[in-house]
Amino acid sequence: MANEELAGNIAIIGERELVLGFRLIGIENSFIATEEEGLRKFTEVYKSNKYSLIMLSENLKSFMDRKLLDTIETSTKPLVVFIPLPGGKEEESVADLAKRILGVDIGR
Repeated sequence: MANEELAGNIAIIGERELVLGFRLIGIENSFIATEEEGLRKFTEVYKSNKYSLIMLSENLKSFMDRKLLDTIETSTKPLVVFIPLPGGKEEESVADLAKRILGVDIGR
């Protein structure tokens, strides 16, 4: 699949509160799913090769094994980003995110 076909395709997977916000701003590929159902949906979306960015609820991380997390953390096509729910666990800093995704230490 050509990169032009992937450009701009975004998928959101997570709890109702998270997904509805993205639907309101016009992201059509938003899937309400939690726990094991969310993990199944993520696997389906990830393997489809239709998306350049997949945004997941931070809560789905606890249902993933280490091998899958390692794959996600090094993936750039698609880029996978975890989104914390308000009042959830501490958010990853921009500096940590840049180091993890880009390999660049901007905290210096």
